[in-house]
Amino acid sequence: MATIYIDGRSYEVKDGQNLLQACLSLGFNLPYFCWHPVLGSVGACRQCAVKYFKNEKDTRGEIVMACMTPADDGVRISIDDPEAVTFRASVIEWLMLNHPHDCPVCDEGGECHLQDMTVMTGHAYRENRFRKRTYPNQDLGPFLNHEMNRCIQCYRCVRYYHDYAGGGDLNVFASRDHVYFGRSREGTLQSGFSGNLVEICPTGVFTDKSLGRHYTRKWDLQTAPSVCVHCGLGCNTIPGSRYGELRRVRNRYNHDVNGYFLCDRGRYGYEFVNSVRRIRAPLARTSNSSRQVFISSEEALAHAAALFSNRRKVIGIGSPRASLESNFALLTLVGPDNFYAGISDKDFEILNLARKVLRSGAARTPSLSQTREADAVFVLGEDVGNTGPVLALNLRQLARRKAAKFMAGVKIPPWNDAPIQRMAEFEKGTLYIAAPCATGLDAAASRSFHADPRDLARLGFAVASLLDPANAPKPADLTEIEHELAGEIAQALSSAARPLIVSGAGCGSPSVIEAAANIAAALKEIGRPAEITLALPEANSLGLAMLGAAGGIETASSLLRSGRADTVVVIENDLFRRCALETAIGFFDAAKYVVVIDHLVNPTTSKADLVLPAASFAESSGSLVNNEGRAQRFFQVLAPEAPVQESWRWIRHIMEAAGCPEAGQWNRLDDLVAALAAAHPVFGALASAAPDADFRPAGGKIPRQPLRYSGRTAIRAQIDVHEQPPPDDPDSPFAFSMEGDPRQPPPALIPRFWAPGWNSVQALNRFQQEIGGGLRGGEVGVRLIDPSPQAKAEYFQDIPARRPSEEGKWSLIALHHLFGSEELSALSPGVAGLCPKPYVALHPEDAAALGVVEGGMAKVAVDGATYSLNVRIVPSLPRGVAGLPVGLPGAPALDLPALGEVSKEGLDE
Repeated sequence: MATIYIDGRSYEVKDGQNLLQACLSLGFNLPYFCWHPVLGSVGACRQCAVKYFKNEKDTRGEIVMACMTPADDGVRISIDDPEAVTFRASVIEWLMLNHPHDCPVCDEGGECHLQDMTVMTGHAYRENRFRKRTYPNQDLGPFLNHEMNRCIQCYRCVRYYHDYAGGGDLNVFASRDHVYFGRSREGTLQSGFSGNLVEICPTGVFTDKSLGRHYTRKWDLQTAPSVCVHCGLGCNTIPGSRYGELRRVRNRYNHDVNGYFLCDRGRYGYEFVNSVRRIRAPLARTSNSSRQVFISSEEALAHAAALFSNRRKVIGIGSPRASLESNFALLTLVGPDNFYAGISDKDFEILNLARKVLRSGAARTPSLSQTREADAVFVLGEDVGNTGPVLALNLRQLARRKAAKFMAGVKIPPWNDAPIQRMAEFEKGTLYIAAPCATGLDAAASRSFHADPRDLARLGFAVASLLDPANAPKPADLTEIEHELAGEIAQALSSAARPLIVSGAGCGSPSVIEAAANIAAALKEIGRPAEITLALPEANSLGLAMLGAAGGIETASSLLRSGRADTVVVIENDLFRRCALETAIGFFDAAKYVVVIDHLVNPTTSKADLVLPAASFAESSGSLVNNEGRAQRFFQVLAPEAPVQESWRWIRHIMEAAGCPEAGQWNRLDDLVAALAAAHPVFGALASAAPDADFRPAGGKIPRQPLRYSGRTAIRAQIDVHEQPPPDDPDSPFAFSMEGDPRQPPPALIPRFWAPGWNSVQALNRFQQEIGGGLRGGEVGVRLIDPSPQAKAEYFQDIPARRPSEEGKWSLIALHHLFGSEELSALSPGVAGLCPKPYVALHPEDAAALGVVEGGMAKVAVDGATYSLNVRIVPSLPRGVAGLPVGLPGAPALDLPALGEVSKEGLDE
């Protein structure tokens, strides 16, 4: 610790900080623009000026920039010195010379950092009467508005987008006294993290275009803490609602998970909540008809209860996108032996394997934020940029960490960004990627290797055998390139202080995960601190695996076909996305009665005899388990209109109507959490993921609405001019009101970051233990999985053979897309516009041999079905391998990898 003196008083601060970070951590109001806790300092804006004194006898001092001055022991500064105060006010004044007078119509108004800093410095009057400098704006795609006239040249946007996120299409252009931040020409920003510019920019240059389509002032948004539902990483979010509609999603800082940033799928995929495909009332199929008609809730429950009172043989189909509580309620309704995972048998095998590796394996899984601390990484078989985007963003920082470590040796602190970034531009981190084809991270990698999933697994097994040749199984017949690469990777991992293995379900290959687990086990066996991260596909994939199931869809289908079951209850799942079309059709043909509880119309709901309207994540509370085994709670941000309700509540009503005794014990979410923990000890700590619904630190609930919330009567003026009582929420300590406990709640319950004088996202500073550190009050969520440190390394022995070379047979592999591969986000208009159409990817030489070109048509035959698809040329694909996109709207659901045939469209068979 260092002791510094601020305006004559002594304070202890953490070593290695700059003065701005130290002052903000101590709670001082010191304005700034260009500095950011993640991006570091460049001293561009000159806004954080303080008076610096050489010693206690120095009465004159000098003006320095706090962000560029180390908080060394004994440093003396003054924030309130008149000269420093005047300097900061003059900086605001010159920044305002060309800034437009458009605060009332600016989308950033009300949470603008520039507004906050202007008030903080006391600048209140503009004396400049001359013409303002103006710029043209650009169309940057469906996510962002661009208003360059509001720019104050802080350089934050380019430093984040280009230097940190690796985007190459947004830059700074300058001519004389004109500086322009944008693209060389108009067009959609190519980075999957462009939406963070909304929060990075301290003014209104980059604003949320999706919010603009249904704009609401920020102080009129009702908010609650939530968790992203669009992949398995569990990033924290703050959704905002108004008029019964979800209006936007912003990042919610969680030091242990996503930190300051979200991917664009997580930020802009929310609009499915407002989709015209929402199910708003129960539907039932009329007798001897294919038509579904609306019915009342009472009629629907009577239908459902009759299924159990008639002793039908019922099975339940769970979902990796449904909460733990909803899956558990269904499991209780049908019994553990009749509960199925709602994914293909193969995916079920992969999830169970991942659970085993994470829970019983030799290596620990780091938190998402801890992946930034790795100094050597091997990514095996996973396109993390598309399956775990924020994980990919963290791995991209390897070069910066390497440069910072070198610079520390020459006494340059890690917050001094300019020299570190200059070095990072010419250095690459110790990052190795082995994937089926090129990924977005390849440019940041030391070396990349592209092969069929079988050969990727063999490479992983080879690395493990080189790390622990005495015990780990070794693949035979490695090529010279594979052997040399395996040796290089093994050497890099064994010499690293924090090696990390990254793999996952993206390849659809259990062997790839087993190979990754072997590498981690081998590292532990030789005394290295091994860590492994597995990217899992959906928000509750691991939670579903931990809950346990009797099998996947194919196993459930065989039960129906054999007559051992005849009725199916499906929650929040479209089975047509989970398995081959023929399998899904056969499943529903074999079922005599189908009940579906979901919030969106999809092919599965069209097969249902009874459809019950479920609440989306925005209208419900529950728990999700992310890929590291961290259970986190999400909370209702808007009250659903009856009869829409949580899936578990529909199941409770069904059980109640059928006379099941458990139903009477589930009056609220906390009751269900307690029952889940009692039935499954692995969830014993689940209740501590967040305070319960009775949490009242000062006698009142936590308000979802900010203090400036307005128009509560106007919201319902077309119905009734009288203000109605707010909806009741028995499942959480939140109120649908602006009244309640005004104090800062525990971290898991923070609905928004705001503090007096800090209306922008920078108010987060007031909630952190120290700037860039954890939130005051502890971590958010609870780890449910941590392998024992004494766990012995056990190796998987089944090494796959090389890809078979059969005449006319192709290896068909899965390709993932940030926009389109995930079901819910693809229904959001902005995301939908960026989803590619279904295609088949081919190596250029394979395409030439077939006589097809980019944009042409090819036929793909697999599992007895033939598909006509557009051709996309991908030079990084191995020869004899064809890539098929996963999950795109209109794309076939296939069990990949698989062997198939590819031919030119129009050729006679």
